[in-house]
Order: sequence, then structure tokens, then C-alpha cells
Amino acid sequence: MSLLEIRNVSKRFGGLTALADVSYSLNKGEILGLIGPNGAGKTTLFNVVNGFYPPTKGEVLFKGEKISHLKPHQICKLGIGRTFQVVRPLRRMTVLDNVIASAFLRAKDKAEAGEIALEALRFTGLYEDRNVLSKGLPLGNRKKLEITRALATRPEMLLLDESFAGLNPSEQNELIDIIRQIRAKGITIMVIEHHMKVIMALSDRIVVLNYGEKIAEGTPLEIGKNPLVIEAYLGETESA
Repeated sequence: MSLLEIRNVSKRFGGLTALADVSYSLNKGEILGLIGPNGAGKTTLFNVVNGFYPPTKGEVLFKGEKISHLKPHQICKLGIGRTFQVVRPLRRMTVLDNVIASAFLRAKDKAEAGEIALEALRFTGLYEDRNVLSKGLPLGNRKKLEITRALATRPEMLLLDESFAGLNPSEQNELIDIIRQIRAKGITIMVIEHHMKVIMALSDRIVVLNYGEKIAEGTPLEIGKNPLVIEAYLGETESA
């Protein structure tokens, strides 16, 4: 059984169709890349999966149970963590307190939340910055903090929305290693990313959206050779 199933999902905003009859699934332990031009519907799909938007049509199933009627905090409690394209930490709080706030989803008290948070900070390499105010972090560490906060919710599945945007090559390589380590812990990952070198290096499979429709699905090798994908996206992706 698939861990996550997206079945014939459409999302309309008034007269605008952001997603049109999108279907695919993720298997446990997989890294799936979600790519497409700007405005293709990628973040809208994330917002449907984690409950920010109800689908206009279709449904989302997690471990065989329908979740598309649930709120974001309910879906997070079921085991789907999420990062955001625009990183917004709690700026006047320390790195540690940012992560503790997320850890309370699972923790019964502050002591347990602190233990969960410190474990997550060690994992992502932010432990030495635990007492720094989050507003003072450089972009690369703010991106890592966003992932750390999601990990502190103890997810079975993680949605990563452009976690590599704005990073230099060294920071990108470091984050690729962290994401591979997250998968090694048994966490399933779906990642939106514009950097094709990153998406090709990380993904087991790739789904391609264009104008809200799924136009291709396959291995990185298959996607790299797909003429529809090349026409719609790959020719312009390095500058996107």
C-alpha cells in the first residue's frame, strides 16, 4: 500500500484552475521530486496535501485513510511535516525555542519537548547555534532551522518546499546530505525544487506539473529525456 495517494485532485480559485485532475502516489521511504515552471501548481498541491486548501475535487489518502477534509494541525499530528517556500522563524526567539515550539506537537511537557528539539538540532547541525536568536541566522541556517522544526514534529513524511532556494553550492551539498540522512531514518520525502542538479541527485522518482496538470512521471533519467518536460520546463529551469 502507498504511504500517500493523491487521487484526481483538482483545485479551483474562482475561475482559475490551479490543479486539474492530478493523481500519483508515494511509497514509504521514497524521495519524490515535484517540478514544473513557476505557477504550475506545485505549492498549491502541497497546500492541499497538508490541509491548507480543501480540494475542489478528488481526495488525498495517507496510510489508506482520507485526510483531505482535515485541518493542517490534524494532518501534522498524523505524521506529515512541512516546510515553507518563504522561511519565517519566530524571529525574537532562540533557535532552540523555535524547535521546542514544534516539538510540543508530540511532547507531554517542556522537558520532553526540549529533548526532542536538541536531538533534532544535533541531527541538522544547528546545535551550536541553539541559543542564537533566529533573526540573526544567515539564510542557509534559516533553511536548516525550518527543516529542524518540521523534524521536531516526528513526521513519517516530510514536504520540502524549495529548501535549496538562495543557497550556494556548498550549502546545497550540505542540505542534500541532511535530506539523505532524513530518508535513512525511514522518513518519506516529497520535495519541490527548481535546481535540477539537486532534484536529479535526490529523487527516486519525479512528477512534473505544467499549468496545473501532471504531464510526466518517472525516474530522473526518464524525466531528463522526456520531450514534453524538455519543452515545458527543462530548457528554462537553470534560470528559474
